[in-house]
Amino acid sequence: MPQGKLEVLLVGAKGLENSDFLSNMDPYVVLICRTQQQKSSVASGKGTEPEWNESFVFTVSDGATELNLKIMDSDFGSEDDFVGEATIPLEPVFMEGSLPPTPYNVVKEQEYRGEIRIGLTFTPEGIRDRGFPEQEESYGGWKESSY
Repeated sequence: MPQGKLEVLLVGAKGLENSDFLSNMDPYVVLICRTQQQKSSVASGKGTEPEWNESFVFTVSDGATELNLKIMDSDFGSEDDFVGEATIPLEPVFMEGSLPPTPYNVVKEQEYRGEIRIGLTFTPEGIRDRGFPEQEESYGGWKESSY
């Protein structure tokens, strides 16, 4: 399994179900990758079309196969409402290295409830992180032989 850093760009959402009857909802997103959990800012009064444009970084280790997003509506004085969730498979970003902001379906009770746009970048733990030179060194125009 890949290990490294996963950068998540939370762009925005659209077509969400409004859970507030008298006003626009105040959505935020809880991002979960295995045991790590992070929370976006609250898009106050943005209703069903919130924009965040926030980045989050997760450390990816063995067994991380998906990123879970829970969209919540911040409610003053009562428990926050669950708006919907999206599950994003990480295999494509492990293969490609980065994925541009892409819409993913938001579901609640197995029904479509809008979409959320997420961009992903994966930086594998590797040579560059360990302080080795990035380019091969050359000696007098000759490349050093490995044997």
